[in-house]
Amino acid sequence: MNTNNLELASVLRRFFSFLIDEILVTILVYVVFWDKLVTNAMDVDQLAIALASLVVPVLVIKFIYQSFFVWYYGATIGKIILKIKVIDFYDFGRVSLKTSITRSIGRLVSEYFVYIGFLVAFFTEGRQTFHDKIGRTLVINA
Repeated sequence: MNTNNLELASVLRRFFSFLIDEILVTILVYVVFWDKLVTNAMDVDQLAIALASLVVPVLVIKFIYQSFFVWYYGATIGKIILKIKVIDFYDFGRVSLKTSITRSIGRLVSEYFVYIGFLVAFFTEGRQTFHDKIGRTLVINA
């Protein structure tokens, strides 16, 4: 890979790709669990219980979405739209499945702790988030 033309993706581009991915995952969750949500929509308490019961399935969907797309395409749909991609920190090549899984787990941990892991990007030379650090990845302009 020609590393002379590598340019780190801006935090703003990464933020907008994150928003696109969150919207897509939310739509997917509503499609998959529509019956469960509609059935409980009449009573606020029942809806809250239904939403609470979906925490683990939503985490699994996010994990699979992030892991698969970053491994297979080098980017999630949001990153593809914003023309950025994830690469290996050491060889600047495509990320392995193991790296993608590690990165996805780190992303879920970051989300769990009020997205603090995302803020790390503002303070690292490579604009790496917590999940980039543990996954040993960089996000660059495609």
